[in-house]
Amino acid sequence: MRNVTIYCLVCLLILSMAGCGKKADENKPIGEVKAEADKMSIDELQDMALKYKEAILAKQSEIDKVMAQFKKIPITKALSEEAKGLKGEIDNLMKSTNALKERFEIYYNKVKEKGGDLSGLKI
Repeated sequence: MRNVTIYCLVCLLILSMAGCGKKADENKPIGEVKAEADKMSIDELQDMALKYKEAILAKQSEIDKVMAQFKKIPITKALSEEAKGLKGEIDNLMKSTNALKERFEIYYNKVKEKGGDLSGLKI
């Protein structure tokens, strides 16, 4: 009986963790995002759009921090390794942000198309 209880608890734990897999993924192929969005309800679309919005805002915050560091570098050291590293980091963050925005727009437009509430989704 004890083994059955443990087995059931493990199964419940695995199932609960499986439901937490949906998150903002900048690397997910656009075609796959569109296909998933087509099958989602308005609530699911709003949830995904909100996750992407939060990820975008987090990336923008990171960009702001790195930009602040970059602006502290004197003009005389603008070509230094530190400046190049920060510029590379900014470029990577911008690419990531743009990828997130592209996927966000798919969910956002689907919510709009289905007549859902867009009020909390504006960036």
